[in-house]
Amino acid sequence: MKTHPLAGQRWAMPLVIAVIVAGYALSIRIFYPGVMTYDAWYVHADIATGFRGDWQSPVMTVLWAAIDPIAPGAASMFLLIATLYWLGFAILALSIVRRSGGAALAMAVAAFTPPAFVFVGVIWRDMLFATVWLLAAGLVFSAAERCDKWRRVAQVVAGALLALGLLLRPNALLAAPMLAVYLIWPTRFDLRRAALFFVPAVFVFYALIPTVYYGVLGARHQNVLHSILVFDLGGITHFTRQNQFPVTWTAEQDHLLTESCYEPAAWDYYWTIPPCSFVMARLEGEKIFGSPALVDAWWRAVVAHPIAYVQHRFTVMGQFLFGVNQTIWTVDIAHPDHVVFADNAWFVAVKNVNDVLKPTPLFRAITWLLVCVASCVLAWRRRDTPVGAFVIGVAGSACVYVMTFFPLGVASDFRYAYWAVLAGLTSAILLALRPAGHAVAELRH
Repeated sequence: MKTHPLAGQRWAMPLVIAVIVAGYALSIRIFYPGVMTYDAWYVHADIATGFRGDWQSPVMTVLWAAIDPIAPGAASMFLLIATLYWLGFAILALSIVRRSGGAALAMAVAAFTPPAFVFVGVIWRDMLFATVWLLAAGLVFSAAERCDKWRRVAQVVAGALLALGLLLRPNALLAAPMLAVYLIWPTRFDLRRAALFFVPAVFVFYALIPTVYYGVLGARHQNVLHSILVFDLGGITHFTRQNQFPVTWTAEQDHLLTESCYEPAAWDYYWTIPPCSFVMARLEGEKIFGSPALVDAWWRAVVAHPIAYVQHRFTVMGQFLFGVNQTIWTVDIAHPDHVVFADNAWFVAVKNVNDVLKPTPLFRAITWLLVCVASCVLAWRRRDTPVGAFVIGVAGSACVYVMTFFPLGVASDFRYAYWAVLAGLTSAILLALRPAGHAVAELRH
């Protein structure tokens, strides 16, 4: 008697579900109520005052205020991020379980990969952004080959999630059209169609951000883009050994700016970290930060010293891609001299794993950028299939997103590559699936 080809896959669905449920429970056991970072603390503090600024994201403030009554404080946002994370992996795993139980199980297990898992309990908008986009892609993939109401509903929900992710991370502006192409046309990727769609989509997404931030939510301008200008002026000053800021410093301050203030890991050295915090203190004190004077100084410096500007930008990008950067957050912000959750042995174990693996390629942004690039290349021959369309749309958007940090990056934390981690993991596993035609042929035989 011939065994049905899917009989051997019957174990897969309950096992995949068990792994996902166990992972979700483990996340809660390790991270609850969530690791509050300084960025998250500022956002949550705005809920009480009703203040909405654009330095982080006013959308995150509004979203957190809406869910905060469920579990006040860090817990509400942590539970949202963890739920989105495991739901995204679950949908993708269950979408392929009938084609390959092994691949479905691999998708579920991939969620435990350290560069992805150790961030589940850390509250940064980068985690929220990446999990929102993962869920959007997963929903559409699950309905890609259907031509019914469910596919349309999935696409509408995914489109809303795409917009939410962009509003959380506006520097994803150029990456959003790549993902949007997939969400609209999930069965095949067409290069010409994508190229024609790209520019109009950028304009639409660009208009969406100020419309929601300032028109709908009434957010206050905090001149977040000027942090880039300060960082660039500091970098050009360092490489030219000439002051590029629109102020005159003391001889000691000049020496610090040209010799020791510049750190490609973060612009914060000009803002909050002594001895160079005098830069922002002066710029803000004289109301230069946020003014046209700073913009004019930036233009003059870039035009006069383009090589120094490029040196600075390559140095920053090199630090981001290749450096040993900030990974999981472990500082208790209420007691900065202490490690958060020090009495939680489960969290301490995760921290130890993070510390051991941090110097390895697993925690290098370049690794995940290359995984995404390789995934796109390998998927090109399958671009007329749902798997190929997913990989090119998702991994492609991650490639674009990571590269936007070349002109816009002001810090090098590994978390900025988190979307590439999730995109690379899921794309690599889907590429391991045999083309659907092979599965059909097996069923016929």
